Parts: sequence; C-alpha cells; structure tokens
Amino acid sequence: MILKKSNSLQKILILGLGGVGYYLAKRLAHDDYAVTAIEPNRSLIRYADQHMDARLIHGSAMSIERWKEAEAGKADILIAVTNHDAINMLSALIADRFGIPLKVARVRSLEYGTKDSVLGMTELNIDLIIHPEELAAQEIVRLIERTAGNEIIDIAHGQMQVIATRIHNSSPLAHRNLKDISRIHNDFPFRVVALARGITTILPGGDHEILPQDQVFLMASKSDLPRLMNLIGVKQQRRHRVMILGGGLVGSRVAELLGKDVQVKLIEKDKQRAEELSFSLKHTEVLHGDGSDATVLEQAGLSEMDTFVSATGENETNIMSSLLAKHLMSIEDDEDKDTQRKTISLCNKEEYIVLAATSGSDIALNKKILAGTEILKFIRRG
Repeated sequence: MILKKSNSLQKILILGLGGVGYYLAKRLAHDDYAVTAIEPNRSLIRYADQHMDARLIHGSAMSIERWKEAEAGKADILIAVTNHDAINMLSALIADRFGIPLKVARVRSLEYGTKDSVLGMTELNIDLIIHPEELAAQEIVRLIERTAGNEIIDIAHGQMQVIATRIHNSSPLAHRNLKDISRIHNDFPFRVVALARGITTILPGGDHEILPQDQVFLMASKSDLPRLMNLIGVKQQRRHRVMILGGGLVGSRVAELLGKDVQVKLIEKDKQRAEELSFSLKHTEVLHGDGSDATVLEQAGLSEMDTFVSATGENETNIMSSLLAKHLMSIEDDEDKDTQRKTISLCNKEEYIVLAATSGSDIALNKKILAGTEILKFIRRG
C-alpha cells in the first residue's frame, strides 16, 4: 500500500498578501498546507490573521532576517507575488540560496520569462512564471473567439473541416435531436461532433436535442462545407466587432491578440496613453474619451459592436460601464430576438464578481483567481 504524502508536510512561503497572495494563502491553508507569508502592510496582516490559519510575518520581502524568521530553509515552495516584478524575480534567486526546491513568481512584464526573453525561466531560476494580465487577456480573447462563432478548422490535412456556429431560434437545427437531423437532411454526409451549452461541453448521441444558444461543432468534407453552411443558414461571417474600454495591460493586450481578424475599437480615457496605443496597435482604432459616458459609447459606435469588454483598472467603472453597454445594446436588439451580444468585465475584487454578473456583465473575470488557479494547479502537480 502506497501512502500519499500529506499536504501538511508541504511548507509554502508566500511573499505578498495582496490579491493573488491572499487568495493563495487562504486556499492553501484551507487545504492543510503549512503556509507562512511575509507582508509589509500591517493592515493586510491583520485582515489575513482574521480569515486564515497561517503564520504571518510583518516585514519586507527583501529582508533576509524576515526570511530567516520564516524558516525559509525548510520551505518546499516559494510563491513571490508582491506588486514588484523585480522583487519577485530576485526572490527566486534568494530562495535558491536557501535551498527551496520550487519557485513561483508573478511577473507582469512579458519581457521576462518567455523563450525569446533575454532572461528566461532558467536564467531567473524560476519554475513557474505567472503573468496575471496575460492570463486575463488570453481568457477574454478565448471567450470572444467562442462568441464570434462560425470558426472553421481544417482536419485530416484539410480534407475534412469542422465549423463552429451559434444556434439561433430560427436555425433548422434548433429543437431537433440528432436522429431527426440525420433523417431529414441526408443529401450529403455531415455530423454534429460536439456542442457547448453554457460552460458544459457535450459529446452528443442520437437522442440529444440541440437548443437555441448552443455552440455546435459540425464536421463535413471540404467540398460539402458550403452546402452545410447554406443548409444551417450560416453566411460567410463578417469580422466580429469588439469594443474595449481601457487601454491598460489587459485591454491593450486583448486588442493586440485579436489582431486583424477582429474589428476592434479601444476607448482610453488618458490622452497620452491613447496616443501611445494608436501607434503601437496597428489593427485597432484607438479613441480618446470617457467610456463610462453613454454619449461617448454611442458616438464610438457601440450599436454596431458584437462584444463589449470593460478592462479598466477600476472595478466600479467596469461594472457600471458593462451595465450601461448592456442597456444600450438591448435597445438596439429589441427588434431582433436572435441577436446575441456579450459584455465581459474585469473584476479585481472577488466580492464584486457576483455583482458584475447580476448587473450588466454576461461574463466577469478576476485576475487573481485566474493567476491563483494556475499556481494551485502547478503546486498540486508538483
């Protein structure tokens, strides 16, 4: 019989009790890891002390005395998630001197830790680098691409193709099971290989019914795909149109990742930042204005957008702007019940996620949860 090593034997040193650090410390302490955290802010120490069972040390992450007090030499994992990239990267080198086997660091800048960087993970002696803003941007892009639908994927060296499309009320596939579809539409072979309903992916059988708002994945030969698209009423789709509020690290990165395949408008309140982005984002129309103003959104062309993303650094602005955008877009959509537009908002406070989801945002994202989840997966694999 093999006994699994107890989590309580795993000692974790966390530097910084901000958003990501507090989230991780609380989760890991709950899972019976031995957590020690170093934090210079006394109010964060007091708050954490009331909400978790962890050893909390007041002091600087750069103080070797505090590392000694934390018994860093006995730690199994270092998690450096202070607000300073340089401190987090340097902490990994200090941890190596203390003999800590695994080192995780949060680094906002994409200039470090990638395979093309001057200083990669090997040189920095870091086992996992987390870029919270990059994780948030990639997740937003994934959600936008999924919403855009009508995505065509080549398989079998291009001989077969899979098309992903959203099912609307008027679709000939709506409210039919797969058996009926294959019996009624048998002029050429095609197959429903999967469907996404909400956050669930289904591999359907013959009795599965396709419902409006399902994202379906249909496979056919390359030569039959035009007939399939005509059958289900899918036209060659125009470019998806996205409006982004906020040109910070997340908003600008989303625009960059979407590139020229998506029509993007970005609204930035700071004039200087807007000018900088207008030069760096070649495929994005950058506008200077206050996106929390309904008139600004209307003049920027919100009525023509398919997805609205609020990614400023202010939670309240993101929530209220999504609510405003949802209201303005619903007025435009009143006559077209099949029109499906999405609002996505960035929420840096975990407590605000429910508020965002129930007010105006179809999807609310939290950077610290995205980053924390990646780190937790790494630790549990470790």
